[in-house]
Amino acid sequence: MARMIAAPTLAHPAGRFAAFLAAYLYQGLVAGFSLTALANHYAGLGLSAAEVGGHFALAGLPWAVQPLLWGPLLDRARASRLGRHRAWLIAGLLGAQAALALLLLVPDERSLGLVGAVFCLHSAFAALMDTAADRLILDHVPKSELGRTSACTRAGFVLGTAAGTLLFSWSLASLGFAASVRILLAASGLAGLLAVAVREAPGDALVWPARAAAVEPEPRRPLGRFLRRLLASMRRPRALRLLALCFSIDFSLALFEVRLGVALVQEFGWDSGALSRAQAGLGLLAGTLGALAVGIWADRAGPARALRGLLLACAAAFGGIALLIATGRAGEAGALILALASLPPALLVVALVPAVMGASRGSGSAATQFELYMAVLNLGSVAGAAAAGAAGPLLGLAGTAALAAAVFAAGTLLAARPHLILRPPARRRGIA
Repeated sequence: MARMIAAPTLAHPAGRFAAFLAAYLYQGLVAGFSLTALANHYAGLGLSAAEVGGHFALAGLPWAVQPLLWGPLLDRARASRLGRHRAWLIAGLLGAQAALALLLLVPDERSLGLVGAVFCLHSAFAALMDTAADRLILDHVPKSELGRTSACTRAGFVLGTAAGTLLFSWSLASLGFAASVRILLAASGLAGLLAVAVREAPGDALVWPARAAAVEPEPRRPLGRFLRRLLASMRRPRALRLLALCFSIDFSLALFEVRLGVALVQEFGWDSGALSRAQAGLGLLAGTLGALAVGIWADRAGPARALRGLLLACAAAFGGIALLIATGRAGEAGALILALASLPPALLVVALVPAVMGASRGSGSAATQFELYMAVLNLGSVAGAAAAGAAGPLLGLAGTAALAAAVFAAGTLLAARPHLILRPPARRRGIA
């Protein structure tokens, strides 16, 4: 039956873009609910920055250990009738949706511990989906399309986040928590189905075959040898510097963003729904037209040049934010501060992903290496969110913005000498 259905494959650009757009649309819808609409809803209910930050941190923990959870599994995956790595994409989707359904059993939306635990479980399966999608990108996307593919994944994520933020900021206030969860299950399930509808290769089954099909057995690389080679690669100075940059970027961003969101609602009188809508609009702008422009630029100029330009833009943006807050203009310039804190970092991700993928490709542990960089990025976000409650009184809002500006300025200096964080051209020459 599966053979009678003409499904697209990753061999064609349209199939690649559709699958990866949908996979990240799924992630964005859940993030729009959990990390934006629900977080702002909690702020509106009077919960503290420390409590909201704890919700962020718990939901993000599986992303921080994603390489250990799934990287070696995907890099050492055997052939399957559903596709070597698409089979794991499907498994991750099923597990993630089952985890989200557990939210219907939470008795009180204020039970942050239970809600955070459910999203922690969901994140574990969503991380499997993400690892499978990244491995598919590494295997099937030509080097000359990495920038546009990064723009596509970013567009999917921010479109999902914006749609989820707008939809769920309304539904949480109007329909309640349980109804919002049901809407989330339906919307995310549809996006997930679109992601897995694209076959990995023309000979793969679209759905599980009705009869068992012989798959050529193949040896699996010993885990010990795999891990030793991975460790040797990640201990190189270039890799350590890139890891430090990834952690510092998201640590400083999360530290500022959590403080800013709570300050806008509780100190400057913003409505939580209005804040969610503003964040959604900015995300749409950065993740669609902005992401496309940066993706094309990265493919034409090279990822190192695009990365350097965006790091410099972020340094200037957060320097300006620190100045506005320090001079007492945070209340009147709240919208401008929100825009400066949202747009340049969102565009930076589009340039960062091709650079990190270029540093990871060409080895048998490509997915694990890439996920390590992304996990350290997420670990920085988790640590920044967790530290937001304690760091606020010490640094203040202006101080956290200045810290972010300093991190981006240091990153700009590193990216100006790309051999310090990226593979030299000679190491990349043979990679398609």
